Amino acid sequence: MPSPPPTVAAVVREQTGLSWSRARKLCTDGRVTLDGERCLDPAARVPAGGAVVVDLQAPKHHAGPLSREAILFYDRDVVVIDKPAGMLSVPDVPGNKDTLGVHARTLLRRMGGGDTALGVVHRLDKDTSGPMMFARTATAQRALAAQFRDHEVDRVYHAIAHGAVAAERIETDLLPDRGDGLRGSFGHYKRASGDPPAVARRAITTLAPLTPLKGATLVECRLETGRQHQIRIHLSELGHPLVGERVYIRDYSGVKIESPRPMLHAQTLGFVHPRTGKHVLFQREAPADFQEMLERLQTK
Repeated sequence: MPSPPPTVAAVVREQTGLSWSRARKLCTDGRVTLDGERCLDPAARVPAGGAVVVDLQAPKHHAGPLSREAILFYDRDVVVIDKPAGMLSVPDVPGNKDTLGVHARTLLRRMGGGDTALGVVHRLDKDTSGPMMFARTATAQRALAAQFRDHEVDRVYHAIAHGAVAAERIETDLLPDRGDGLRGSFGHYKRASGDPPAVARRAITTLAPLTPLKGATLVECRLETGRQHQIRIHLSELGHPLVGERVYIRDYSGVKIESPRPMLHAQTLGFVHPRTGKHVLFQREAPADFQEMLERLQTK
């Protein structure tokens, strides 16, 4: 399999001899262009023949809550946004406007993309990064919700999990309370007695290890269902909680790798466009903090 194209940060580092962190900062500060366009994403890939230019004197980019580059696609039916880690998808309490939905709507209006309410069809956890979509019409929202309900949406995540994770397909019934206040799989925390209760929801995750790391593994997690905290719970119940996990780690007795957030990134989002009927696919490389953790844990 051919190697992927280098990232912008990697080319900047090669050109300048600077550290990874400094090379990435030059990108996020707006001092790097790719083929003549300012590139704020250090993880963006440089195509063959692409021209990366560093200008140390360029004016510093002052980012708002959401940059224009975060809008991966929009039309009158749907918008796809590269959600940053640390931002809520939707309000956690009534009136909270510091959310991806609110910031995306504001940015679309400023970009001349119209001002329509954004309908929620799925969510990413606050600390999870990667592509997320909203519907812009009621018709699109119904069509997209049906695709999620029928498990027709492509959702692939990358996770850094403790220990040596093996390939496995996990199929459990998730409960809102496994018996100690945490979400969990029926029969895992307490021995199962009878059938799962009515509140249980089927959850299916397929794991494929990608890269062995020091004390951890980079894992591809493919979702067939999309229950709340599904990947985090399944990995934890296997004995491989996410690096940076704060909740589903109380049963883990191994050496914990510290991280400011759970190392989980939504790599791929694919669906059938609700109006055109065409299959569309969006992929984003993991952000700088995820990449830095990978470099920190490299075995070579």
